[in-house]
Amino acid sequence: MTQKHQDSTSKSPEVCSGHVAEDLAGIGRRSFIGALLGTGSLLIGAIVGTPLFRFVFFPVYAKSTSASWSDVGNIGEFETIDAPIVKTVTFAQHDGWREVVSTQSVYVSRDATGELQVLSAICPHLGCSVAWQASQGKFVCPCHGGQFKADGKHISGPPPRSLDNLKAQVRDGKLQVQFEFFRSNVPDRESLS
Repeated sequence: MTQKHQDSTSKSPEVCSGHVAEDLAGIGRRSFIGALLGTGSLLIGAIVGTPLFRFVFFPVYAKSTSASWSDVGNIGEFETIDAPIVKTVTFAQHDGWREVVSTQSVYVSRDATGELQVLSAICPHLGCSVAWQASQGKFVCPCHGGQFKADGKHISGPPPRSLDNLKAQVRDGKLQVQFEFFRSNVPDRESLS
């Protein structure tokens, strides 16, 4: 009996280890299939979710488009100017899902070389609108007394730079401008739009 007992005890660990190996193999296959299904679900979620996420948050991350070219007036109006002329321009900007149509005042004047230039009427100090004072021969900001020459160069007062010169072109006999907004109260021009 002792020999039978020894045989059965000697077989028992082998039998148990066989069952354990089968159980481990079953767990390994199940874990692999579970991991494969989980990875596939994550991949499908990312493929579907990324465009949806970008669509929902588009207005937050979208940069506004640059303003289009706006007509200032016929080039003939500006042939013989000797002092700045104020003009109002209308322009549209796309910002996220909306289109914003704005009007702004600009001044058409001549630079130091006699070429036509278009100046923003926004004071670079804190954003007030400057006015041309013909009797004084200069632009004056009514808010803090900044003063500028007819070509937009800074004369005195708190503004940190000259009036902002805008991009201009002549097309089909019309003077056109591309209006931009610039950061206030900084010494160098930094475009905001």
